[in-house]
Amino acid sequence: MGGIVVGYLATPEGRAALEAAVEEARRNDSRVVVVVSARPDEAPEQRAAVEQALAQVESELAAGGIPHEVRLLDGGDVADDLIGTAEDVDAQLVVIGLRRRSPVGKLILGANAQRVLFDAPCPVLTVKPAAS
Repeated sequence: MGGIVVGYLATPEGRAALEAAVEEARRNDSRVVVVVSARPDEAPEQRAAVEQALAQVESELAAGGIPHEVRLLDGGDVADDLIGTAEDVDAQLVVIGLRRRSPVGKLILGANAQRVLFDAPCPVLTVKPAAS
């Protein structure tokens, strides 16, 4: 199977990760597996907004001719969902977006990002959105 697994949220960081994953997929003739972790306690309107954002992503990928799969997972643990999906599809790469941080914040990497970096079964590409 293989492919590029990307953690997605409808945020600038999520868009940057998706764009990087698409670029890598084109370069390596791979598919993109978009992973979104839903929280079990998510309100129905939040869930509907997530599903709408994913439909837009799926439409963009299809229009761009990118082989893809979208997984909306209800585990609620982003790192576990990304690592598990990477293992499941025998991923060649995981792509995650990182927030810009203050100089002090740069010393501390988010717990989810850190777990993915250390525990993913393949290389991990981290990206940040372009400065605005």
